Amino acid sequence: MIEIRIHGRGGQGAVVASRLLAIAFFKEGKWVQSFPTFGAERRGAPVAAFTRVDDEPITLRCGILNPDFLIILDSTLIREVDVTKGLKDKGLAVINSDKSLNLGNAKVAIVDASSIAVEYGLGTPAYPLVSTAMVGAFAGATGLVSIASVEEAIKEYVSVKVRENIEAVVKAYKQVVRLWT
Repeated sequence: MIEIRIHGRGGQGAVVASRLLAIAFFKEGKWVQSFPTFGAERRGAPVAAFTRVDDEPITLRCGILNPDFLIILDSTLIREVDVTKGLKDKGLAVINSDKSLNLGNAKVAIVDASSIAVEYGLGTPAYPLVSTAMVGAFAGATGLVSIASVEEAIKEYVSVKVRENIEAVVKAYKQVVRLWT
């Protein structure tokens, strides 16, 4: 089973990213789960969402404590929340950042999803919506799900700026930088 934990801020699209990943994997014949965790969150507060993927039905019904992968929509969360807590040894974190980052033993891949989102008019310059670009970056960094399946998931699930979201996904897919050998 593959377990993915997504960290973001309220309103950034962590739930959307989780759902898009699940739909994309489902289109490739996988069993999936996608769910958020909510508390007293508000716009800008730290939030998490989860995606599980397997070749067989998933019966586990709990939050993801030991993910294989992290998707971090806002790199400032690294200073506020222990985003790597429970990450499996040599796990991969795909981070929205315009600079190199070190997360200890974690493999890291970065993409400037904020700039990509602004370029395609997703959100505002002050509050870019990076969820779709980060799903593209995850696909590019891991190779676990095809870009074609991600594009189909966007067409199915996203109701506004579909073309712009697809273009953001493709750009992030191509621009993600792996910081490990």
